[in-house]
Amino acid sequence: MALTGINHLAFITHDLEATIRFYRDLLGMTLEAGVGHDGYRHYFFRAGEAQVAFFAYNGAKPMKAKSHGSPSREPLGFDHVSMTCESREDLFAAKDRLEAAGFDVSGAVDHGTMWSIYFFDPNNIPLEISWDIMKITQPPAVADDRPLAIVAEGALPQPGHWPAVTNPTPVSEMTAHQGNGFEMRDAVLSGKRGDYTAEYSALMTGNTKTANAAE
Repeated sequence: MALTGINHLAFITHDLEATIRFYRDLLGMTLEAGVGHDGYRHYFFRAGEAQVAFFAYNGAKPMKAKSHGSPSREPLGFDHVSMTCESREDLFAAKDRLEAAGFDVSGAVDHGTMWSIYFFDPNNIPLEISWDIMKITQPPAVADDRPLAIVAEGALPQPGHWPAVTNPTPVSEMTAHQGNGFEMRDAVLSGKRGDYTAEYSALMTGNTKTANAAE
């Protein structure tokens, strides 16, 4: 198993129009794709190789405001999202743009390996923009006054801690059922807004050859 990055982070919005205005028009992210039906929508925004997605549906409410990194007794599994910029000038250009639009911005803050600014989107989602000022060449780089023994094992996956796979899925059973957004495929293809990946095209070609051979 090899993970190559974060595909997307998904959140909930009570106001999709305000969310689009913020992420596309203010932060400059690309409105990548979206699907909607029966009062339910799922929209994606892209920045570089990463995406942020939002579900919008009737009855959705904004999050309770919680500052970035502040302790909480609420049963939360989320703290904030950080986006990357390439230079100090970009960081302060983002700060200036947000403040000109009426958003409160905290920072810049020097975290040792990066500078960051902090703010909230229209859904009260805590956001950060970071400018990396160091490159970690020998991970893990840790400054912990009570270091954990498990960290000393190293940065890479350690074998022997989870059971081995004894019943792998056969290739013939590597299938997927239709889910929300399946209709996006026809919309993308018919509107000439995208195409299949090379791997999926090869998979379809292989399936066609297999079917023809079976006939």
